[in-house]
Amino acid sequence: MTSLLGNDAAHAAFAAAMASGHMHHAWLFTGPEGIGKASFARIAARRLLAEAADPDGLAPGFDVPVGNRTRTLIEAGSHPDYRELTRLPKDADKPDGELARSITIAQVRALLPMFATKPSLSPRRVILIDAVDDLERPGASNALLKSLEEPPAGTLFLLISHAPGRLLPTIRSRCRRLRFDPLDDAAMRDVLREHLPQVSDAEIAALIAAGGGSPGRALGYAGLRLDALDDAMTALAAKGDATNKLRITLAKELGSKAAQARYEAFLDAAPSFIANAARTRQGSALRSAIAAHEAARALAASARALSLDQQATVYEMAGIVARLGPSG
Repeated sequence: MTSLLGNDAAHAAFAAAMASGHMHHAWLFTGPEGIGKASFARIAARRLLAEAADPDGLAPGFDVPVGNRTRTLIEAGSHPDYRELTRLPKDADKPDGELARSITIAQVRALLPMFATKPSLSPRRVILIDAVDDLERPGASNALLKSLEEPPAGTLFLLISHAPGRLLPTIRSRCRRLRFDPLDDAAMRDVLREHLPQVSDAEIAALIAAGGGSPGRALGYAGLRLDALDDAMTALAAKGDATNKLRITLAKELGSKAAQARYEAFLDAAPSFIANAARTRQGSALRSAIAAHEAARALAASARALSLDQQATVYEMAGIVARLGPSG
């Protein structure tokens, strides 16, 4: 994502820190996965380095125009004062293949020669880690901690975390925390429309519902015909499923290996669908919807953790959605 949509307060807080001229050396961007933390960090890093190289050459804001030297170097992966640590492919010959489980201690230690010198193009360098939750423990985490405790001159760390509670307390304590929240429906729609201009309104609405405020998650479902799944759940919620016909049909549709991606999407979409339905209910109907939501979330978690049978899981999940119907 390239646009700064949603989380205006977080963006404004970081902009104010930039304008103050007294940036904390380490920032921890926290919040659910897929809401734009890393995208903003990359935009901010580019702006920080461009401003440091040319303090008076940019218009206000975070934008760095095409053709700017800093932007060109970063996009080419050759800026000497910018490093980004992420999980690497397990097989170096297959860059699009499965990723390693962790960011290794070797990756963190590879920063040390750079830290032994001054930044090359300006007084500033930026290290972005996406996500710091993925650091190999204890080695990589401890190696990073040493740099946070004694930050190299001019170095700014931007750390992305989806689960800050899992980090070493000593890492959290040395960072200024910036909280990012799930996007509202309007911001979600804007982001999805930017990336999926040809998609129908019905599909956009289904992606918004399944995304749960996370554009990254919603975009991962693009092309999976979530609008059809949404229609199926709407029918279950409106009429129930006394004959089990709807559940059987959905289970057959999503139960094969070829349907794995849509099955995964359904596991996320069903709890979100139930949560949205609960917002319009009161009294016993609300209590039933809350219970159904808890059951759907538990089933989705178990299905992934235990690799439950797809058809059986879809059938059970559809039955939970059907509890919203008149016979539920």
